[in-house]
Amino acid sequence: MGHVQAANREKHRYDTRKYFLAASPCRSGSEIGRGMPGCCRALAWFFVGNNQIWCSMSAALVFKNLTLGYDRLPAVQQLDTEIQEGSLTAIVGPNGAGKSTLLKGVTGALSPLEGQVHIDGFRDEEIAYLPQQSEIDRSFPICVVDLVAMGLWHKIGAFGRLRPAMPARLDAAIAAVGLTGFEKRSIGSLSGGQMQRALFARLLLQDARLVLLDEPFAAIDSKTMTDLINLIKDWHSEGRTVLAVLHDNNTVGAHFPQTMMLARELVAHGPTAKVLTSENQFRARQMCEACAGTPHVCGKTAA
Repeated sequence: MGHVQAANREKHRYDTRKYFLAASPCRSGSEIGRGMPGCCRALAWFFVGNNQIWCSMSAALVFKNLTLGYDRLPAVQQLDTEIQEGSLTAIVGPNGAGKSTLLKGVTGALSPLEGQVHIDGFRDEEIAYLPQQSEIDRSFPICVVDLVAMGLWHKIGAFGRLRPAMPARLDAAIAAVGLTGFEKRSIGSLSGGQMQRALFARLLLQDARLVLLDEPFAAIDSKTMTDLINLIKDWHSEGRTVLAVLHDNNTVGAHFPQTMMLARELVAHGPTAKVLTSENQFRARQMCEACAGTPHVCGKTAA
């Protein structure tokens, strides 16, 4: 993820161009607005050249006319919405709707083709990202305790040693996900549920304010899902901002107060009961079906 240095607070020399960056091939979406001091955020009506600054004081993330894609082909188009700080939000939609792509745009793994991602006040180490399990190489020779300890890298670096208090934190994180006794097990020997528990233990050690989860409940048992949902609810109660890509609308309706529905474009975003309507789900399927094949016609007009 890209990093933007904070301005010198003592000299109060704030260059707003460091915090609001237009999309370009050499800029990642995660750079936009990161680390911006509070006094600059309050001046959100300022303009920088021809680029207007958009800012909401209560928003953790602001997507402004955001388009993300691969090889110049859009997977998410013209997204305009906000994620409120401290919210627990599910991202739903049909297959190919751009859900995982959006999370990659937030992390900076994908640069915007157009528009902006504004990340308000989060440093790199305050953002945690859990990818899909299918993206993780489980043949890598590493044991559970070493995988979980990666959550401390932002404090000790890749080659640093654990500080005196850290082993206790490591043991507590492993115990919190029910993996005590599995510390020396190879990750390749774990079941899908056990692997996801280990990855959540790593998230616990990261202690991030913004948590991004891509299909966290895929291919796991019901007991593991219940335990992980409880961890997510704990994060929410602590005021952390959580976004999770999910496919099971029943799980979303039962546990996630806010929902964003995508179909390459925004279908709806707000309280879950108002978003997960049969009308919105039908419209999302129509919009994604119109995107099938090449060339395709995406968008609400296609629905």
